Amino acid sequence: MSQTFLKNLNLLKQSGTFSTLTGIQRGIEKEGLRTTPAGELSQSAHPAALGSALAHPSITTDFSEALLEFVTPVMPTPEAAVNFLEDLHRFAYEILEEEIIWSSSMPCFLGGESSIPIAQYGKSNIGTMKHIYRVGLEHRYGKTMQTIAGIHYNFSLPDDFWTAFRSVVASTESDRDFRDKQYFGLIRNFRRNAWLLLLLFGASPAVCGSFIKGLDHKLLKLEGKGYYLPWATSLRMGGLGYTSDAQSSFRVCYNSVESYTSTLGQALNMSYPPYEKIGAKNNGRYLQLNDRLLQIENEYYSDIRPKRVTPSGAHPLPYLKQHGVEYIEVRNLDLNPFLPVGIDSAQARFVDSFLLYCLLQDSPQISTDEYAANNQNKTSIIIEGRKPGLKLKRNEETIDAFQWATELTDGIEQTANLLDESHGNNLHTKAVAAQKNKLLHPDLFPSAQILHFADTEKLSFSELGIRLSSQHKANFKEPLPADKRAEMDKIAVESLEKQKQIEDSDTIDFDDFLTDYFARS
Repeated sequence: MSQTFLKNLNLLKQSGTFSTLTGIQRGIEKEGLRTTPAGELSQSAHPAALGSALAHPSITTDFSEALLEFVTPVMPTPEAAVNFLEDLHRFAYEILEEEIIWSSSMPCFLGGESSIPIAQYGKSNIGTMKHIYRVGLEHRYGKTMQTIAGIHYNFSLPDDFWTAFRSVVASTESDRDFRDKQYFGLIRNFRRNAWLLLLLFGASPAVCGSFIKGLDHKLLKLEGKGYYLPWATSLRMGGLGYTSDAQSSFRVCYNSVESYTSTLGQALNMSYPPYEKIGAKNNGRYLQLNDRLLQIENEYYSDIRPKRVTPSGAHPLPYLKQHGVEYIEVRNLDLNPFLPVGIDSAQARFVDSFLLYCLLQDSPQISTDEYAANNQNKTSIIIEGRKPGLKLKRNEETIDAFQWATELTDGIEQTANLLDESHGNNLHTKAVAAQKNKLLHPDLFPSAQILHFADTEKLSFSELGIRLSSQHKANFKEPLPADKRAEMDKIAVESLEKQKQIEDSDTIDFDDFLTDYFARS
């Protein structure tokens, strides 16, 4: 623990600023594939009774028509967020009938690329743009990679915290500049330490054979059908998951909001010959939104992003640069297949404590050498994170991964104590203690439990997924209270009406709409 960290902790305590931490807010975006009871990808359209995937505030789709995405509002407590996700699952299961929501990050059985339907969003210009963006992803990366699911965790500290914290550290910056600087410091430290979340919560050490069909890989065969690596934690975050050789040709800078928006903006305008070869159109049919390295900002694969809620029609990067960071989005969390909605409140409390730890530490700019070391540490944890004696690189030295993890969790325990003091309970400290216990008993890691379960029950990856997903479905068989069901039905109907209004309000054709959209970037 650095002197800066200890100093910041003491300042928060002595000034009483820690009391504002009760205002931390979080939102959760949870993805999950719709499958048949036999564990095959659903071929049916997004159910109309769930509402419009374009306009529903909480139920949408990601890449595939079969890839549900449940989105909570901004919530004041982890329990509120998890409970909201549970209600969404219960509502969905009242509509899905025989289908199940796949519990794992790595997908169910896939019958080839042709079996993966791309999400549809109606005939409006914005809906067409969302669909064509996904068509572009198909041509650039293939459909299979896009069926991977995960948890996105959105986190923000309240305005009164930033005002008080700026005062106690005697910063002369404006509230907005101070907040942006601190959020980017948090992000840099997250990128240094993100491997810890992969070690503790990684839950994708195995895949279905259909996912890697035709790929060159070094995975071992499960006793049942499927493939795995014995010490792996999160194959989802590695070379088999959300990675892009094309994107490795540039580096986004996280030193400030200006450097971030500038370097990411360059990628939006960067030529890339393989994508130019695909072309934006073929015989009048769009193959991608454009032939640049990134079609839009969301295509950039990153385990954390600075974010701001952007008005419809506005471009996220210029808006972020103009108004500053509102929250950060953590994107490296696997679905825990043993949990009904893939995450629980204890994990959320650990993540809150971890992010506060990253905020209060020193956060120097990341050099080229450190950037490479961070990436290598991440890869090592992904592939063999639970391997005894695994070494990582810290500064110019190597260190045992579990020793470093223990040191980090000791520091995170301090921020958990601070959060508990502000809330008047011990729930954050208990959440951290549970993770520290995993470091003493690595068989408790979700990645280890998955492989142990598959081995002892002699299950294939698909059989494991079907069993756990079916158990969760059974947990949600109790219907929602009548008033809550009526409210969800109302929101679904209103979203369909809103989609029609959007479609009816279009006044230009799609070509002109797209030209105008990119002209305003």
